[in-house]
Amino acid sequence: MRPVRGIRLLSVLVVGGLVLAAAACGKPPASNSGGASAGASAGGKAAHACMVTDIGGINDRSFNASAWAGMQAAQKQNPNIKIDYTQSAAEADYGPNLNGYVQQKCDLIVAVGGLMAQATTDAAKAAPSQKFGIIDAKIDSPNVYSMQFDTAQAAFLAGYLAAGMSKTGVVGTYGGLKIPPVTIFMDGFADGVAYYNKAKSKNVKVLGWDKNAQNGSFAGSFTDQNAGKRLSDQFTGQNADVIMPVAGGTGLGTAAGAQQSGGKYSVIWVDQDGCVSAAQYCSVFLSTVVKNISDAVRDAVLATAGGSLQGGGGSVGTLKNNGVQLADFHEMASKVPADLKTELDQLKQDIISGKVQVSSPAQPK
Repeated sequence: MRPVRGIRLLSVLVVGGLVLAAAACGKPPASNSGGASAGASAGGKAAHACMVTDIGGINDRSFNASAWAGMQAAQKQNPNIKIDYTQSAAEADYGPNLNGYVQQKCDLIVAVGGLMAQATTDAAKAAPSQKFGIIDAKIDSPNVYSMQFDTAQAAFLAGYLAAGMSKTGVVGTYGGLKIPPVTIFMDGFADGVAYYNKAKSKNVKVLGWDKNAQNGSFAGSFTDQNAGKRLSDQFTGQNADVIMPVAGGTGLGTAAGAQQSGGKYSVIWVDQDGCVSAAQYCSVFLSTVVKNISDAVRDAVLATAGGSLQGGGGSVGTLKNNGVQLADFHEMASKVPADLKTELDQLKQDIISGKVQVSSPAQPK
């Protein structure tokens, strides 16, 4: 498959702004800075971009890590940008962490993950002159820039790939929590398998998700690798030989299990190319459903520094603009038949053109 490229920022509404409202109480987050050097002068205007992680943490090898990579990429392109992050250990940390950065007067505060939608909405209302960005949620506020992704499209390709590669006729998927940014992957995956079955007159079974019922298997965590391993063991006990965890760091338990299984099953990773973010498991990663958070965050931070980021709207990553993508097969490339690769390339074009429709209740509106 082609490498991921950046997505363009969509036109958005103008930010309304009055006097900075008083932030909620709480200490400013401790600095985890990638600050611009004192003598930096090339690359653009100065700005301070701050990021609050979801509970998965900065080293989740998934969406939080991808967002931080975007912050770093923006600083690399413009060394006058200072970047900071703070980690949320629990959902109760979201509000204090966001409001702490309001107190620091960051030029942009990026909230990572749909679970932070309410806390970000509240913080944005309390500080109408403060610019916020949020990943995986749509907030209708004039000072919030929303970065969303139609990951069902790329996951559809992953489902077709999984079905085409399965030797047992059984594949599986599970989520960290039952929230729209997770279930959208599972919807696309299940539909991709169904499309393969119809095209090939096959009957590959999907464990872990029933799209019609909108119900399935969840680890209850984005950090519990043991839970990921337990779910994978359940799936392989039912003969699954390809598993797609949509669970952040929890999915590392699945990857470790696959590595220990001696080839019994392979893994489709999500969010950030697994062979980059969790390279130690590259040998078991069939591919990755990439959500190009890094480019979306990078572009938003650079636009903030340039004075052109305007809230009230945002960006939506799709296959067409490379905001979502099926990653390279890396070490699995020689195992994927040439005709399956060709079919995936054509299917991607058919989704882009609208010939093949991909739907999910969780798609960005």
